[in-house]
Amino acid sequence: MGRGKIVIRRIDNSTSRQVTFSKRRSGLLKKAKELAILCDAEVGVIIFSSTGKLYDFASSSMNSVIERYNKAKEDHLQMINPMNEVKFWRREAAMLRQQLQNLQENHRQMMGEELSGLSVKDLQRLENQLEISIRGVRVKKDQLLLEEIKELDRKRSLLHQENSELNKKVNIFRQENMELYKKATSMEKFQIQFSGSSEANGANRNLLIKDLAVVDDPHAPIHLQLSQPHQQSCDNPARATDLGRLQLH
Repeated sequence: MGRGKIVIRRIDNSTSRQVTFSKRRSGLLKKAKELAILCDAEVGVIIFSSTGKLYDFASSSMNSVIERYNKAKEDHLQMINPMNEVKFWRREAAMLRQQLQNLQENHRQMMGEELSGLSVKDLQRLENQLEISIRGVRVKKDQLLLEEIKELDRKRSLLHQENSELNKKVNIFRQENMELYKKATSMEKFQIQFSGSSEANGANRNLLIKDLAVVDDPHAPIHLQLSQPHQQSCDNPARATDLGRLQLH
């Protein structure tokens, strides 16, 4: 009975993995050597183990094998690249044209145009797409409106706060103006009272000087003149009568 088929996957057990690596590495290098000898081929094999150890085989020289490989790869790419590049861009252009055509057709159908070739199922599908699109647009619109409302509320709060601060400052200025007005009014009343009392005292002093001059000069004629008494004269009429008698004598 033959051996069963081995599943090609990573070996979890490190010991088994190392044993398998050693066996298969030896077999691979042996096959490469046999191929170089039997077929007169230039063969190069490079192997790195999981621990980083290098194993290699070259039928002639590894440097010559690598140089030959690089040169052959470069020549191969130069031969196939232009053709492949042209084909690639042609395929891309065709795909883009097809996508553009499909998008234009879908756009016209969503605008309600060119619906003659659609079946009931296609029309139902188009209607569902439009309803989904409308719901998405409404959700986005509501979101933007809510953001604008929040921004306006924030600005309104800031304006209300600024208005309150300005009202406080206006009230402070108004109180200061009232205090200044009271001080100015008090000062004005004081000045009026002071000027009135000064004029009354000056008139009394002049009258007293004239009366004394008459008493000192017995030959001077006596002139009696009635005048409106001031506040002080009205307050003390007896004193004014005595002064008149003094003048007559």
